[in-house]
Amino acid sequence: MNKTRQFTLTAIFLAIIFLLAFTPIGFINLGFIKATIVHVPVIIASIVLGPRIGALLGGAFGLTSLVINTMTPSILSFAFSPFIPVIGTQNGSPWALVIAFVPRILVGIVPFYVYQGLKKILVKQPKSQPVLLFLTGVAGSLVNTIFVMNLIYFLFRDSYAEARAIAVGGAVYKAVLTVILINGVPEAIVAGIATSAVASVLLRLMKQQQL
Repeated sequence: MNKTRQFTLTAIFLAIIFLLAFTPIGFINLGFIKATIVHVPVIIASIVLGPRIGALLGGAFGLTSLVINTMTPSILSFAFSPFIPVIGTQNGSPWALVIAFVPRILVGIVPFYVYQGLKKILVKQPKSQPVLLFLTGVAGSLVNTIFVMNLIYFLFRDSYAEARAIAVGGAVYKAVLTVILINGVPEAIVAGIATSAVASVLLRLMKQQQL
């Protein structure tokens, strides 16, 4: 892919990320956490443009999460913004930057390698591309949900328990798993469908232009 086309696609994906992030359709406020579809263009970009640009766009996704949780905080925004006081304290935590950025950057890296790995496994199944892309989209989405929720648990367990009105103990991780299942699985399915539909078209167009 030439640099002009790569730059153009990167700019388009970046615009889509900001459009989704700063409109109601990008983050859905569930009260205790914001569900998101902003990771979808990051996943697609990782597959189409590679892990470096994917990581860059994942960082942009993380930045939108930081800004939104700072400007329009929900009960768990302290886990995504160091400018929001952690429950039970008067100060924010710099660990919030880890949650806001690291899982989102990984969303831009992991799908590329998942897709390449699946292609090698199913190299003799040329018609399996939509399934490969679907599975890659699901994997990329779950990276976001699983890493975010587990980092919240390990870094802000007591504050998360207080925010959810849960007794500190085993019930806290059960609540984390509930979010992963109820929130993360539907997100992953949507991401898989969108990734399969969009990335298959982009990959086909790119292959045709290289012929």
